[in-house]
Amino acid sequence: MHKYLLISLLFLMAIACKDEPASLSGDAPVDIKDFVAAFKKTDLPYRLADTNFTKMADTTNISYTVFSQFVPDSVLTGIVNKKAKKFTIHPLGKIEKENELYLLANFTQNKKTTLFAFLLNKENKYLGSLKLLQQDNRDNYRHSVSITSEPTFIIGREKTNFNNETSYTRNGYAYNSGSGNFVELMSDSNEDLKRINEIINPIDTLPRKNKFSGDYAKDKRNTISIRDGANADKYAFFIHFEKSGGDCTGELKGTLMMRDARHGYFQESGDPCVIDFTFEGKTVIVKEQGNCGNHRGIKCFFDDSFTKKKETKTAKKNK
Repeated sequence: MHKYLLISLLFLMAIACKDEPASLSGDAPVDIKDFVAAFKKTDLPYRLADTNFTKMADTTNISYTVFSQFVPDSVLTGIVNKKAKKFTIHPLGKIEKENELYLLANFTQNKKTTLFAFLLNKENKYLGSLKLLQQDNRDNYRHSVSITSEPTFIIGREKTNFNNETSYTRNGYAYNSGSGNFVELMSDSNEDLKRINEIINPIDTLPRKNKFSGDYAKDKRNTISIRDGANADKYAFFIHFEKSGGDCTGELKGTLMMRDARHGYFQESGDPCVIDFTFEGKTVIVKEQGNCGNHRGIKCFFDDSFTKKKETKTAKKNK
């Protein structure tokens, strides 16, 4: 009697262990079925905004070791940064198609979260990724992503001015098997093109008394402004560049810290972007060292030299 009772208990324990979901937070390999099961099914069409996408994710924590079993480490360090292993990863949803599987996941570090879509084929091989939303844009726009049934990912931004008029820009992306990348399928905007093409310098009125302060340029669309900071070893800067005929742009405002008499750097807590500055005569050389993908297009870099411009009479009066 006791023998049969013991066998029954062992049998029930075996079933319970079998049904218990695999841990995704450790370093041990996991089965693709257990990995995909952590992502809840997403019914299309679907919409997320920068105000709610962090709340929509599951509380399950997926370790970097487990996630990189299915999305290569080289991809993750490229789209997040070299410190990708320090990010907390939470599954948000999945979109299952006949030959494709889209996984939506939040990556969080220093209380800043970015949402990515990752695409696997029916053999569970990684095909591509797309950044969808990011916290803390600081551009006064409301950001969102709408996912259609195909799916097409429509990434949008909009804001309302003091006249209660709404300005918006929406760009739609879908995976293209021919190119092996996500490609832009549509673009819709009602924003003033003249205003968009105008480069607004947010630090233009700051003083320019220190040694390296001034305006530097390569041409009208590739410029860097440097202004006085809190002391002689600090400068405020604003850089704007356009490459490939304007198809790839970059823009960044920050604080430049001097290392020595000719070399400075930009590095901000929570931002993987690191830029080196070298001053040679009337030229400043800018070189991207960290991942500055949050401030530029994916196919261009903060990597150029700019020549100091002669100050206008107006600029001298502002000193």
